[in-house]
Amino acid sequence: MTQAMPTNIVKPLPLPEGVPGIVADWSSDQRAFKNVPWGKAMMWIFLLSDTFIFSSFLISYMTVRMSATEPWPNPSEVFALTLFGKSIPLILIAIMTFVLISSSGTMAMAVKFGYEKNKKMTFILLLITAALGATFVGMQAFEWTKLILDEGIRPWGNPLGAAQFGSVFFMITGFHGTHVSIGVIFLIIVAIKVLRGDLDHERPGFMTGRKGKYEIVEIMGLYWHFVDLVWVFIFAVFYLW
Repeated sequence: MTQAMPTNIVKPLPLPEGVPGIVADWSSDQRAFKNVPWGKAMMWIFLLSDTFIFSSFLISYMTVRMSATEPWPNPSEVFALTLFGKSIPLILIAIMTFVLISSSGTMAMAVKFGYEKNKKMTFILLLITAALGATFVGMQAFEWTKLILDEGIRPWGNPLGAAQFGSVFFMITGFHGTHVSIGVIFLIIVAIKVLRGDLDHERPGFMTGRKGKYEIVEIMGLYWHFVDLVWVFIFAVFYLW
């Protein structure tokens, strides 16, 4: 006994052949990015391009360090802090890393409560994440001040060894610190929008998104996790090598 085929099945539209078919496939969110918000897709594209930039910076750093003719400063000595009369290597960098990695946890929890539409917890966790990010930037500013005023390191010179040390240090950590600072600003903006209920009522404005959707919180989470991941590579390549 044969079973009747359902008549309500919608067949996908045929694609053109060749290159026009590829273009049509990837230019339609109903095919390549079905049910994916454009903001999320664009964030992934941005993060991919940013990955190339940070990779170029780190590869350039490794190339410069291996080709330097003068001795390269020992990071354990350069980034040491004197506490209670003892010089502790990389203690500030370790604290900075702990703070930034912890912010990834609070960001993940903010995304969870966002999709549960718990405005209060989402707002609190976004603010905590922003506060941790601001703390990281503050400690980085302290680190820069110490190197510039106490050690005399400049982007164009370094009294402790290879002159290239200062240029690559300020370039890499400054570029990353700028990302963290921008992220802190946007986290505060999103937190205010969550508290005011802009995401629930789809009030017109910047970074609001679809009505009743908290996708912007997840999009900010993607950016923040990327910034944290990049710091792990900077920490491993620049400070531990």
